[in-house]
Amino acid sequence: MTKKPVTRRDFLRLAALSVGGAALAACAKKETTPAGEAVSEAPAAAEKVTLRMWSHQNPSFVGANEEIIKKYAEVKPNVEIKYENFPYADFITNIQTSMAAKNEADIMEMFGSWVQSYAKGGTLATVPEDLMSLPKARELFYAAPLDGYVWEGKLFGFPNEYNLEVGAVLANQRMFEEAGLKYPPEWKTWEELVEDAKKMVKVENGVMTVAGFHYVTGDGLGFLFWEGILERGAEYFAEDNVHLNLVSPQAEATVQWLTDMAQKDKVVDPFTFNLESNWVGDAFFQGLVAIGYIGPWIVPEGRRNFPDFKDPWNHVSSPHYGSERKFAADAGWGKVVSPNSKAIDVAWDFSKFATEDKANARFWNVATGTVPALKSVAEDPTLLNDIDWLGPSLKVLPYGRYVGDLQDRDYIWYNVVATHITECLQGVRSVKETCQLMHEEANAQIDAKLAG
Repeated sequence: MTKKPVTRRDFLRLAALSVGGAALAACAKKETTPAGEAVSEAPAAAEKVTLRMWSHQNPSFVGANEEIIKKYAEVKPNVEIKYENFPYADFITNIQTSMAAKNEADIMEMFGSWVQSYAKGGTLATVPEDLMSLPKARELFYAAPLDGYVWEGKLFGFPNEYNLEVGAVLANQRMFEEAGLKYPPEWKTWEELVEDAKKMVKVENGVMTVAGFHYVTGDGLGFLFWEGILERGAEYFAEDNVHLNLVSPQAEATVQWLTDMAQKDKVVDPFTFNLESNWVGDAFFQGLVAIGYIGPWIVPEGRRNFPDFKDPWNHVSSPHYGSERKFAADAGWGKVVSPNSKAIDVAWDFSKFATEDKANARFWNVATGTVPALKSVAEDPTLLNDIDWLGPSLKVLPYGRYVGDLQDRDYIWYNVVATHITECLQGVRSVKETCQLMHEEANAQIDAKLAG
């Protein structure tokens, strides 16, 4: 594999660069505000304070943040927040270079799975105990998103989002009905999903033109791999909780299952549908995929970017291994604060205002179309009035845990797991060889990171 796989963050970055970016931001602010629900207030500030806030340039995120900043200014007129947003790659570079110079923004919207690495480097402030204790935060937020913001028992920020690919799949209603299958499906097991998928595969002149079940993606293979190990009763971390154990019988069984779906059941051709070709977030909306493994974030993006796709479709519940669902998830986007801020207490007050208050957090999730990290928002039955596709995902939130400190999350997720499992699906090497290679490469990268 020579190309980086398409991922959720790549897709959102491209959306931010689109010609219609500004229009999408305006649309997000106008159409997704919960009707009749006031954004909660915070106590008025006593002195004139100016803060800087940075984020990436995704249109809906920008629109949501602008509105929250506006609401904060209404209740704290003495606080001015100068908001800057950057193209995704520039945003990462700006954070890294500015932290080295200690002139970063007071508040940063950071992807939660980055937080621990910055916390270890001493470049993030800890949440003041009197503002929010870690036990209190655990009561309010789901474990999977929150734990990405925790390092050595200290809280380093607040999550807005629960980032996951688990719990639901895209399903094309037309293809189900043409195959004589029940829609929406009610799969109890993965075997039932595979049997349905096999009936919707199409091959012309020896080439698969429609995949029954497309799961060969940069994000999806990692999520399925961690989930398979956990639900088969094992742990993917080694006993030291730093290195990884990717050669367990459960790890091999999971890779074997993923491989069998491609080689034995033939629900997907991994040469045609893979990390580089026919990415599921595009191929599904081009009528090339019957069932697509991808998170709920794709639904609003699919509606926006493929308005001419006529097939009826939905995001429907997917099965899990064994009797109990257990999965690993990323900590999604949230707010962190610079330790170099001249008004650190106010910066934290805004961060809490944007993430911990139910009305504000709900507004942000609805505007961005993201899964809530705050339990009270996810458990609010009226949420589905505004984000109608989240039902299947909301059911699984209590069963997730944070994926853990992988040292270099993207390298292990994409370069190691996604790349080598795809090669296994393509017959490049055996399941045992694949697991051994992933084990060696992942741990070598961890050692390199630990060595500095």
